[in-house]
Formats: sequence, structure tokens, C-alpha cells
Amino acid sequence: MLDPVAPLSVSNLVLRSKQLEIDAVRHLASRAELVDVVGQLIQGLQRERGASGVYLASKGQRFADVRRKMVDEVVLLESRLRAVFAEHVEPAQGATAKALSLMAWALLGMESLPALRSQVEQQAMVAHDSVAAYSHLIAGLIELVFHVADAAGLPSVSRLLVGLLHLVQAQEEAGQERALGALLFASGITSDAHQQRVLHLIDAQERSLRVFAEFADPALRNRWEQQQVAPGIAQLERLRRTLCVARPGAVLDSDLSDVWFDVCSERIDALWHLQVDLVKRLRDDCQARIGEAQQDLQDSKGLLRGLRDNPPQRTHAVDRFFDMALAPTAVPEQPGSAYAGEAASLLDLLQTQSARMASMEAELDAARRTLNERKVIERAKGVLMARLGMNEEVAFRVLQKTSMDQNRRLLDVAEATLSLPDLAVALQQGLRVPKPGE
Repeated sequence: MLDPVAPLSVSNLVLRSKQLEIDAVRHLASRAELVDVVGQLIQGLQRERGASGVYLASKGQRFADVRRKMVDEVVLLESRLRAVFAEHVEPAQGATAKALSLMAWALLGMESLPALRSQVEQQAMVAHDSVAAYSHLIAGLIELVFHVADAAGLPSVSRLLVGLLHLVQAQEEAGQERALGALLFASGITSDAHQQRVLHLIDAQERSLRVFAEFADPALRNRWEQQQVAPGIAQLERLRRTLCVARPGAVLDSDLSDVWFDVCSERIDALWHLQVDLVKRLRDDCQARIGEAQQDLQDSKGLLRGLRDNPPQRTHAVDRFFDMALAPTAVPEQPGSAYAGEAASLLDLLQTQSARMASMEAELDAARRTLNERKVIERAKGVLMARLGMNEEVAFRVLQKTSMDQNRRLLDVAEATLSLPDLAVALQQGLRVPKPGE
């Protein structure tokens, strides 16, 4: 560890810079642990949400024991997340004010779970409200994952986090679909509002998974593509058609609620295994970065000693390269000459470093652009929900349909929506509420 009161010097600055780089990557590794535990809690809450919905929709006839077992599992995960939160409160962890605020919000949500579970146990609430309450808490946990992704500064880590964020989002959308579908099947009757929500969630999953595939490494992407042809996917599609094509108010086979839950769970578990592997890649990448930086730190110490004791020969090439009195044409540059080889090596080094920096910036820009697009679209949905009284899925369909009708990017439509002063202007710009089925 460097002496904080050491006098200012080139060596202290170089070594301190490298040490700060190591600390930054260690913080990222710590956040990867946070993301892992948050992801486990999200998965547990998703299963508890689905089982609670079936329990309430079936008036306590289905999933009573399954639900209690899931509650016990989630309680253990809550304790683990509390312990991780306690570690991140320490100043040495470098948590941001926003991250701590999101942790506080998640903690508040966890503290409300006993009351929610009591209401479910006593069947003192309807299934829809139960699904909404669990989803509200899960949304805050996903926002914490989003913040971690947004704060990363290393290109490879940023790409992994962007892929992870959209995989987590797809898993939550699949979890909501499981909960709403199980609710409908268990109730034995269709509902137009819930059918529209299921359709919205199916579309949302596809969008999230497209982004995941774009940022995932080839191995994970290939695994996901292979999962799309698994037998359970065909069964899921058949159940989706049964659920979504039926006329509102039509009778459903309530026995299919168990089948639906199992088939959806199989798909969500496949997403979860991808998430586990992605988090492992994130950790491995952080550890590799730390190892490289530590090696650089040792090399920096040796380099500084070498500069003091025995300046390397390359310094002569640098001196001549920047000496205005020595134009390149005035210096012998025959093949094999010492100067020609050294100058070429120096130029190669500069070009390589420049290309590496440009590549890193391009990677970071791609990750930041994807995250920014998500933010803009989410804000635009919020504006439409507030101004026009829409729910989330209708607000998104308004943006999506306007994008198709006007042949504009969804991002452009979202940005235009944020700049519109009032509803009248919005309607003039072609924004409208789609009719059911559009």
C-alpha cells in the first residue's frame, strides 16, 4: 500500500494511478457479488409471486404447500442480501449515493413482505394485486442491477453487465408472464386485460433477449439459441395460444395451471442458468483485470528502477524522433539501420496504443448507448402513463405503433414524446392509443 503522505514524484503518481485502477476493478468484482445475490432473490420472489397468484386465484385449492416452501427459501435469500448490503455500506466498497438509496428502497420492500405474505395466506387480497405487489419490489431490485451496469467503466465488463441487465429483465418479464398465465388458468376464465398483459410481456421478452444476444459472448448466445428448440418451448407456445386466442370470458381448463407453471418455470430456469454463467464470466473478467493490473504494478516498479539506474536504449530513439533539428529525411533510414528499426518500432507502438484506446472507447460507447436508449424509452412510457392515464403495456404499444406507422426508430419516437409540451401536440404528432388487438 502506498504511503498517503509520500512526497509528490513521478513514481508515486504512476504507482498510485495503478493502485487506484486495481481498487476500481475490485469494487466492480464486489458489485458482481451484489448482482449475483440480488439475482437469486429476484428468482426466488418470482417463484413466490407465481405460486401466490395460483393460490389466490384457485381460492386456496392449489399451491398452498408449494407457496410456503418458496417463502422459506426466499426468507433465507433475504438474509443473505441484507449481509451483502451491510458490506457495501462500508466506505471502502465505494458504493455511490444512488446505489445506497436503491439498497434502502429494496430493504424497505423486504420489510413489507411479512404483511404481504400474511394477506396472501389469509386470502385477504385478489391474485392480481398480489402479482402487482411482488412485481413492484422486484422492479426496484432490477433497478439496482441497472445502476451497477450503468456505473461500469471497463469495456468488457460493461458489455457483460448490459447483457446481464437485459437477461435479468427478460427473466422478470417471463416471471410476470408465468404469474399472470397461472392466475388465468387457475381462475378458469379468461380476462381481456390480463390477456393483453401477457401479449405485452411476450413481446417485451423478445426485445430484452435480442439485446442480451447482442452483448453476450458467442458461447452463451449459442446456448440460448439451442434452448429455443427445446421440447418445452413448443409446449409453451401451444399454451400461450390457448391462453391468448380465447375470447374474453371464455372458460379455461384450470388443471392447466400446473402444466403452465411447470413449462414456464423450465424456461425461466434456463434463463437463470445463463445468468449464473454470465455472472461467473463477470467475476472471472474482474479477477483477470486485477491480475493484469497487479502485474503492471510490479512492472511499473521495475521500470522506474530501470529508468533511474540504466535508461533503456529506446529513449534515444524517442529523443531523435522528437528532435526538430533532425528531419526524418536527414537521418539514414536504410533497411537494417538502428534508427529506422527504433523509429518504426516507436510508430508501431503509438499506433497500437491508439487503436487499443479507440477500440475501448467504441466498446464503452456501445454499452452506454444501449443503456441510454433504455432510459429514454422508459421515461417516455412514464410520460404517456402520467399524461394520458395509460398503463405500461398500452404506453409501450403507443410508442411501438407510432414507430412503425411513421417508419422511425423507437428511440426517436421516445425522444420526440419527451419533448412534446401537451397532449394536443402529442395527438398531432400521431401518437394515439391502440385499439384492443392492434
